[in-house]
Amino acid sequence: MSKPFASSADLGVKTETLEILADGVYALTAEGDPNVGAFEGEDFIVAIEARATPAAARDWLKKLREHTQKPVKYLILTHYHAVRVLGASAFDAQHIVASEATRKLIEERGLQDWDSEYGRMPRLFKEPEGIPGLTWPTQTFEDHFEIELGGNRGKLELQFNGRGHTAGDIVVWHEKTKTLFAGDLVEAEAALYTGDAFHMEWASTTLDRLKTYRAEFLVGGRGAVAKGVAATDAAIEQTREFLKGMIDNVGAVHRRGGTLKEAFEATHQALGPKFGRWPIFEHCLPFDVQRLWDELDGIDWPRIWTEERDREVWAQLQG
Repeated sequence: MSKPFASSADLGVKTETLEILADGVYALTAEGDPNVGAFEGEDFIVAIEARATPAAARDWLKKLREHTQKPVKYLILTHYHAVRVLGASAFDAQHIVASEATRKLIEERGLQDWDSEYGRMPRLFKEPEGIPGLTWPTQTFEDHFEIELGGNRGKLELQFNGRGHTAGDIVVWHEKTKTLFAGDLVEAEAALYTGDAFHMEWASTTLDRLKTYRAEFLVGGRGAVAKGVAATDAAIEQTREFLKGMIDNVGAVHRRGGTLKEAFEATHQALGPKFGRWPIFEHCLPFDVQRLWDELDGIDWPRIWTEERDREVWAQLQG
C-alpha cells in the first residue's frame, strides 16, 4: 500500500513560536514548517523569506507588528522555492533581494516549482488565489551584498557560500548579534529536501564555510533555532550527516549497478532510525534519492520537477 503523496495528508495546524533572539532580531518557527524572520533597522525592517502565499505572510506580519511598526524596506529570499517566495506581495517591500542564480532559477523553473510545491504541501498555501504571480527580485548579486541597518544596529551581510540546497542559496549574517539565517542549507532536526541539490558540494565546502561564522544563533530553514556555538555546530553537522548518509548509501547501490528503488530502500533503512522521526522525512526522501542518483549519472544541473514527474517518482519509490 502506497503512502499518501508527499505532505498532502499533513493537514494539522502547527504551533508557531516567535522568538526575539536579540534586540530587533526575530525568528518565527513552526514545528518543522518553513521558518521566517526579521531584523529591525533604525527606521525599517529587513524581512527574511516570504512564505507560500500573501495570506500566510500576513499571519507572520501580524505577529511581527506586535513588536514593531517599522515598514519593510528589504525582503530577502534565500532561494527560489515556492513556499519561500510566493507570499512576497504582502510585505510591500521597497527591495526584494536574492542571488542572481536564484533569479535565473525563477525564470527557468519558477512556474513548474509553484505547481509542484502546491501539490506536495497544500496546507502551506493558505488562500492560494491571492498569489499575484511569480515573485521577481528587484535587486540581485553574485556573491556578496550588504545592508546597513543604521544607528548602532550593525549591518547584514548576504553571502553565497557555494551550491547546496539549490544553485543559488544565500545566508544572512548579522555580526553584531552573531545571528545566521541559513535558509535550507541547514535544518535543525528536520529532514533535508535535496531534490534540487548539489550533494557533494553541499556536504563539504558549503557547510564548511557556514561553520566558520561561529554563529551564536542559527535559524535554519526548518526546525528550532540553534542557540550557542555548540548547538549551531551540531545543526550543521546533523545536516552533513544526513547528506553523507545519502551519498554513501545511494552511491554504493549505484556503483554496483543496482536500481533506483534499491538505492531508495537502502537509504531509507540507513537513515530511518535516526532521521525518520524528523518532519517531512518520508516526503523528501524519494525526491532526494532521485536527484542524487541523477548526479551520480553525471547530471550536474538538476532536472525540473513537475507535478507529473513528482507523482511518477513517488509511485516508483514510495508506492
